[in-house]
Amino acid sequence: MPLHPEAQRIVGRTPAEDPDAAAAPPDVPAMRERFRLMWTMPEDLRPVGSVAGTAIPGPAGDLPARVYTPEGDGPFPAFVWFHGGGWTIGGLDENEYACRAVCAEAGAVVVSVDYRLAPENPFPAAAEDAYAAVQWVAAHGAQINADPSRIAVGGESAGGNLAAVAALKARDLGGPDLALQVLVSPVLGHPEDGRASYAEFAEGYFLTKASMEWFFTTYPTGPADLDDPYLLPLRSKDLSGLAPALILEAECDVLRDEGEEYARRLKDAGVETELVRYDGLIHAFFGPLASELSVAKQAHSRAAAALRAAFGTDGA
Repeated sequence: MPLHPEAQRIVGRTPAEDPDAAAAPPDVPAMRERFRLMWTMPEDLRPVGSVAGTAIPGPAGDLPARVYTPEGDGPFPAFVWFHGGGWTIGGLDENEYACRAVCAEAGAVVVSVDYRLAPENPFPAAAEDAYAAVQWVAAHGAQINADPSRIAVGGESAGGNLAAVAALKARDLGGPDLALQVLVSPVLGHPEDGRASYAEFAEGYFLTKASMEWFFTTYPTGPADLDDPYLLPLRSKDLSGLAPALILEAECDVLRDEGEEYARRLKDAGVETELVRYDGLIHAFFGPLASELSVAKQAHSRAAAALRAAFGTDGA
């Protein structure tokens, strides 16, 4: 299908890759600043009960986090969310719109976690931080009016990768039990794995193949890391016993095929899995671009409905 008109407007204003800069490694601070300037806080933010900053103890220091609490008394189920940005850029602010929407519609405490970024903190730093955040919510959820027996994880892009990794670690390392993993356009494989979406949408669809290749120069420490399922979950030989999954994909995204492959493998492993593809949409539709894409509200509602069902709060 052609690009959705709203996505086309975004693609039309996105700066093209500079061919003269392709021969030199991008400058990390410049990339972070460029990303920051691309995004502004929307005005029509969904009201929730409260929004508060907190710090979660991590393996190498405190992890900044933002806690969104719905209206009501609680305790509420908890949804631990990880932002995207290729493990290298991004932060909490660009997920404000989505986190508020999911908090209000799911009736869940959303804990948005700011993990350590590469290249200053390469693999496995972000993966360790993600799992530590989930463990903290399970052990100390009462501090944020959350029910530690009802936890789900989610994220978009590299954040979807970290949510999938947290689910793997929870299975492998003794918990906690997770009700659901919500993976939005997750990074699960490598740009050179040969999937068709990397060729079809390599340029001109917001996230480029070149950008993904660059992110893989900042996060892994070397080729051996690429065989580790805690970096690339598609490398896992066994996906059985994982939390149920909702995987949301944009049609016009280099990452589309690996998410859909992961959904198939989860189903084959006996994991309850729902896969949704949004036709004509581009990467980052759920979080950073949500206020500009009307379909994002549908995606937020889909995620919230899946969370309510997983938490057993439908109709509550």
